[in-house]
Amino acid sequence: MGAARPQPTALLELLKPITWFPPMWAYLCGAVSSGAALLENPLLLVAGIILAGPLVCGASQVVNDWFDRDVDAINEPARPIPSGRVPGYWGLAYAIVWTGLAALWGAALGFWVAVATVVGLLLAWAYSAPPTRLKRNGWWGATAVGFSYEGLAWITGAAVFLGDSFPPWPILAAACLYSIGAHGIMTLNDFKSVTGDRATGLRSLPAMYGLRKSAIIACWFMAVPQILVIAGLAYFGALWQGAIIVALLAGQVFAMSRLVKQPEALAPWYNGTGVTAYVSGMMITATALPGIIS
Repeated sequence: MGAARPQPTALLELLKPITWFPPMWAYLCGAVSSGAALLENPLLLVAGIILAGPLVCGASQVVNDWFDRDVDAINEPARPIPSGRVPGYWGLAYAIVWTGLAALWGAALGFWVAVATVVGLLLAWAYSAPPTRLKRNGWWGATAVGFSYEGLAWITGAAVFLGDSFPPWPILAAACLYSIGAHGIMTLNDFKSVTGDRATGLRSLPAMYGLRKSAIIACWFMAVPQILVIAGLAYFGALWQGAIIVALLAGQVFAMSRLVKQPEALAPWYNGTGVTAYVSGMMITATALPGIIS
């Protein structure tokens, strides 16, 4: 690693705290879906949030930045690794150490939590690192990230508050459906890196199909799982939750109609409107699941 050492602020920047919200929110959704009284065990709640956000998501961000350093040198040269603020092999060492810390933390919370944690970490490395490097193909890459950020975090939250029991199928179904929808969110996130992706051969959906077509694909990925969630809630009699998600989806469809007309300009706007409505629906769904399970 040489004499040069990373700046402490650069190491924090590598963890990208702004990206922690989706898995932490999904963990909370999983905890709520378990039907447990969360505030009766606040330390367990906090421990799981730390696992989902700073540890597992943080590790995935460091891994991604290390293996994306050439792409970032084109797209975002001011990032910690391409800028030299995290020099030499410090980025790789940091990725390995943080991955190990996340795995140990997950193991301390129970068997099924450990399993979900390890799967999430393996997907993080498979997404970014050769020889798999799933992000080379937008279909596989967005699937891996969506499942890690939403599905596994949701399952983890449920498992923690079910006494480390394997979650029942309605929880698994909700987690999987919202993971599929997250594929669309991840596709929109790739809009900002199209130039570097094309220059380095990464076949994200925007790089392969262009912004408008990939925006349409993303919209379908986000909308269809929510329609299935609404149908499931109606079938099991969770009518008021289903009605709220219908309203939230209607707002998203309006936002989608604007997005596909100006995808490059409105992708950040959609992330603040349509995605907010999407994740709000996740929590509404979570509140319905204890009644369905019982």
